[in-house]
Amino acid sequence: GAVADQRAVVNAFFAAARAGDLAALVELLDPEVVLRADGFAGTPTVLRGAATVSSAALGGASPRAEFSPVLVNGAAGMLITVRGRPVALLAFTVIGGRIAAVDGITDPYRLRSLVS
Repeated sequence: GAVADQRAVVNAFFAAARAGDLAALVELLDPEVVLRADGFAGTPTVLRGAATVSSAALGGASPRAEFSPVLVNGAAGMLITVRGRPVALLAFTVIGGRIAAVDGITDPYRLRSLVS
C-alpha cells in the first residue's frame, strides 16, 4: 500500500543518515525537497534542496537517537527519542519514491502534547 511504500523510503533515509551515507541520502530526496521545522524557541527553519537537507540530516543524526515509525495524518512519519525523551516528530511527503517534503516538530511543549 501507499503507506508501506512511503515507509520503505523513510526507513532507507534513516538508515543512510545513520550510516553517514550522503550519496544515498541525496538519492532518496527530491532535488527540490523542502524541510520545515518549528525549531526550538519558536524559530522556524526552512531548508531547501537535496544537498542542504542531506547535510542537515547527517549533522542532526545522534548516535543515541532511537527511531520509532509512526503515522502522522495518515502518512509515514518518524518519532525520534533520545533516552526515551521525544526530541522530534517528522512527517514525510513521498512522491514518486522520493521524499519531497519533511515537516518536523521539535518544540518540546508541542511534542509533549502530541505524544504523551
